[in-house]
This record gives sequence, C-alpha cells and structure tokens, in this order.
Amino acid sequence: MTMNERKTIELEQGWEYMQSGITKLKNILEGLPEPQFSSEDYMMLYTTIYNMCTQKPPHDYSQQLYDKYKLAFEEYIRESVLPSLKEKHDEFMLRELVRRWGNHKVMVRWLSRFFYYLDRYFIARRSLPPLHDVGLTCFKELVYEVVKEKVRDAVISLIDQEREGEQIDRALLKNILDIFVEIGMGSMDQYENDFEQAMLDDTAAYYSRKASNWILEDSCPDYMLKAEECLKREKDRVGHYLHSSSETKLLNKVQNELLTVYASQLLEKEHSGCHALLRDDKTEDLSRMYRLFSRINRGLDPVSNIFKQHVTGEGTALVKQAEDAASSKKAEKRDTVGPQEQVFVRKVIELHDKYLAYVSDCFQNHTLFHKALKEAFEVFCNKGVGGSSSAELLATFCDNILKKGGSEKLSDEAIEETLEKVVKLLAYISDKDLFAEFYRKKLARRLLFDKSANDDHERSILTKLKQQCGGQFTSKMEGMVTDLTLARENQTSFEDYINNNPDANPGIDLTVTVLTTGFWPSYKSFDLNLPAEMVKCVEVFREFYQTKTNHRKLTWIYSLGTCNINGKFETKTIELIVTTYQAAALLLFNASDRLSYSEIVTQLNLNDDDVIRVLHSLSCAKYKILNKDPATKTISSSDYFEFNSKFTDKMRRIKVWLA
Repeated sequence: MTMNERKTIELEQGWEYMQSGITKLKNILEGLPEPQFSSEDYMMLYTTIYNMCTQKPPHDYSQQLYDKYKLAFEEYIRESVLPSLKEKHDEFMLRELVRRWGNHKVMVRWLSRFFYYLDRYFIARRSLPPLHDVGLTCFKELVYEVVKEKVRDAVISLIDQEREGEQIDRALLKNILDIFVEIGMGSMDQYENDFEQAMLDDTAAYYSRKASNWILEDSCPDYMLKAEECLKREKDRVGHYLHSSSETKLLNKVQNELLTVYASQLLEKEHSGCHALLRDDKTEDLSRMYRLFSRINRGLDPVSNIFKQHVTGEGTALVKQAEDAASSKKAEKRDTVGPQEQVFVRKVIELHDKYLAYVSDCFQNHTLFHKALKEAFEVFCNKGVGGSSSAELLATFCDNILKKGGSEKLSDEAIEETLEKVVKLLAYISDKDLFAEFYRKKLARRLLFDKSANDDHERSILTKLKQQCGGQFTSKMEGMVTDLTLARENQTSFEDYINNNPDANPGIDLTVTVLTTGFWPSYKSFDLNLPAEMVKCVEVFREFYQTKTNHRKLTWIYSLGTCNINGKFETKTIELIVTTYQAAALLLFNASDRLSYSEIVTQLNLNDDDVIRVLHSLSCAKYKILNKDPATKTISSSDYFEFNSKFTDKMRRIKVWLA
C-alpha cells in the first residue's frame, strides 16, 4: 500500500486506541497488575498520533488531540489524585502529595513521548504551550492550588516541631518544597509567595517568643550560646530541605528577633554583659559576641563603644594608681621620675598588649575596635603622673632600658620587643615633639657618658621612631649617634697625631668628643679657669683639630667632661672619677691648703650655683674629699675648705658624681 493509499483513522477510533494506552499507564502508576510498555507498544501509540496528525484535512486531528492530551490529565486528577489527597491529613497527606507529584511527572513524560509529533510540528507552528508545560499546569491548577495552604501549614508545623527537638522526616520536607519550586516552572514565585513568606513570619514569631523568655532567664553568654546554636541550626535547615535562596532571609529574621531587638539589653546585662565579659577576660564569649553582632546592621557600634569605655577606665585607673604612689613618696624630688612612674609605663604597655590581642583575636582586627583602642589610649596616655608628662615618662622608660645598669633587666629580644611597644604607645601621645626633646637629652647623656648598653638597640629604636614619626623626627638623634662614631675615629687620629709629634704630648691622657652643634641639646658653656695641667691639653687638641679643618670652631663644654685624678691620702692613693668642674676645684688644693668659698669662686670663674653643687658633692655628700668649716650640711659664702688627707675608702677607685 502506498503513502497515498494509507487508511484514514477517524478521531473516535484513534482516540479509543490511545485511551487504552493511557489507561495502561494509569494502572501502572496506581500500582495495579499491568505489564510494562514494550517498545512495540510505544511505537504503535506514537505512530497512531503521527498518522492522525498527518492526514489531509478535514482528518488532521492535531488540535483535537492536543485538547484530549490535556483532558487525559484532568480526568486522571479528578478521578484518582484529588480523592486520595482529600482523605489524608498532615504528614500522610504530604507523603501522598509527593507520590502523586512523582507519578504525575512520570505520566507527563510518557504522554509527551506518545504525543511527541504534536510538540514538534503543531505546537511549534501555533505557538501553543508545550506538552510538558500543559501537563504540569494541569497539576498546578487542579491539585496544587487546592492543597497548597494545607501543605504549607503542615510543613511549617513540622519545622517548628524540629526546632523543639523532635525528629522529623527531612527528606519528605525536601521533596515537598521541591514541588513548590518545580511548580513555578522556572519562576520562584510559588515557593516565595505560597510557602516562604509564611515560613519567615512563623520563624520570626517563634524566635520572638523564645527570645522574650531567654533575655529574662539567661546570662549574656548563655543567651549568645543559644542564639549562635539557633543560627547554626537554621543554616543547617537550609542545607537539608529549604531552598538555598531562603538562607539570607531566614537568618536575617532569626538575627533580628534574637539580636537586634534585644541588643541593648543583652550588651548591658548587669553581671554578664559586655562590660562584665571584658572585666573578667571572657575572650571566648567576646569572640562569640563579635561573631553575632557583626551579623546585624551597625551591631558592632555599641560593642566597640563599651570596649572603648572599658579600656579608658582601666587606663585611667592605672594613672590614678601611679599618681597616688607618686604623691605618697613626698621625700623624692618632684622633678625626678621615680620607679613608680616606670612601673606605670610598664603597666600601660601590658594593658596595650592585652587589648591589642583582644582586637586581633576576639574582634578579628575590625577597624572599629582599632579605632576604639586608639581613642581610649589617647585619653589616658596624655595624662601626666607625679608632675611628669607622658612624653617624659616614655622617654625615661626608654632610657632605663637602653642605659647600662638600668632598672629593666631584659634579654636582647625582650628589649627589641619592648622598644617596639613603646613606639606604638608614642602614636597615642599628642605632643610627640616633647617626647623627642626628652628623648634627645637622655640619649645625649647615654652617648656622652658612655652609659648606652648597646649601639644596635640605639639604632633600632631610631629606625622604629623614624617609621612611626618620619625622618625629620629622628634626624637630630641620628646625627648624635653618627657624631659618636665619628668622634671615635677622630680620637684614634688624635692618638696617632700625638704619637707622631712628641712635642705635642699633653702629658695626660685626653679623650675629646667633638659634637655637631644643632644635633645635640643646648649646653651651658662657661669660661672655666682650667688648671694649668688641663690648659695644655686643650691647646694640643686645638692644634690637632686645625690640621683637619679650618672651617669649624671648637666650643668647649666643660660641664659635660669627666676626669680620673689620683687623690694621695695618708692611708693610700685612691683614683677619683669626677667631673671636670670637680677636678678643677680639687686641683686648686695642690697649691693651697685652705681656701674660702669666695676664693674658689674667683679662681674657678663659675657661677654660684655650679660652685655650690661642686663643693657640696666634695664635702657634704657620701665621699668627703674636702673638709668644710663650719661642718654643716649646706654650703654658704662664708665657708672655708681644706683637703681631707685622712679620707679613705675600701675601694681603690670611686665615682664622686655631682648630685
């Protein structure tokens, strides 16, 4: 038989055959005993549709078959699906819905194959909805729209049961919620409008009830533990059965009810709030607080404010403590920095270490907390203690670390670490120039009197200061250190000069430190009448220096000089380490046994203040090299002085420093 002679299939006849195939499919879906479709069955059904759609008009039944395709679904839903759903409730109804939806998708898949020719040609030409969509729309309109509210309520009820600790079938919920997504056929409208919004409202109400009880019953740490656990479980819930798009919305609801609503109450709880956690060093709870409050809008603002208040309070308490200690030591001179001030700086460093670690470990280096720490330290780091400014305290603290015999006994690594911390504290000092002045004066004393313990540490702190405050801040200090290096080279050249010029020998050992004016602090320069022994030294060095440069003028600062002289006493000779002023005064007694105060002033050509200090150190202090008449503890212009030939000491070498 040729193509043209093919027998025409009438609509009723063809549909009756198709109906038998659809009934077979329904029986299989309903679990009735029915053999599976063979490939011959499938081909016959497909071919029947093909033939009915390719017959010449008026026997092209494409439109009628398209309508009957939809009708097949509607009949099946009304006869089998809806009755089975209506007789079940709650979880059983959900299970039946999952089964029916699964069956429906199978039915759509098979019927779409049988009617495939419609999809390929008729639907494409007419711009009609494809067969797959028609099948799903039937379920949506006839089943989903009828049961969606019951389903939604049942799902939400199960979620709340799970929140209360009951075991639920998570796989069932996942399958149900997939229906809400799939029924949208590419849109999330059904999931969001028919389920998600109600679920979010229920979540808010649920956690609002919980929070209102917890905030009254629990401490801040216990409340936060519960809140964090709830957030973890809700996130977990999304992973198991809610759609991933719900995560942010869901967590925002929970955060709002548990944290935003009760933020102030929680942070300010009297015995367990943020203040108490800081006071009791509860770092784990503070880390949790950061994690929770960083989730909510501007949630960290009050936490950082409390942190700032707490640190300010602790620092201010340290200042008061140091002030009290300083004022109780009335015997000490007010212009000296005592050990209690040193202790204060050490405690401030420890405080900074502690709360910098909090910022790093508990608050994840968040800029808000760095700012809070900075502002807190600026408050109390600029308060003075015992009459000394914070700039002076820091400079003195550094001096104690860097000088020989300082009160801070530290390893090289500890010194480096401590200097690093001091420089960090300097960032909080408002008057950094004042620190620079104090530091420069103390650096000068360390360098000039050979009191610096380690040149590397001196250079290291200058590098740190330069990084913190800029090159201009340290330029003079760096010049001072360089001057000392050059001075050592200069001294070597001077010694070579003396060795090569026997006539230039000054007769006594002489070390001269040449400094650059401008780098160093200003020192008073008096025209001290040098003893003859010293005059020659000055002349020899001046001649040597002129061989090196004609452009520089030497100004001698005798107040900074030291001398080692031999005191020949009756019992033994003792080497005396004294200042140049003291040496000049003592050498006067080589020519005179007894001198009046006024004679000493005239011969030394110094002002009264300096002469009084010199004579006091030699006659009234620990070592009485001179006898004073009258033997009082103070110096007056009517006093007389004699060399104390009977002086002795168990040491063969002693330092007689000016007070």
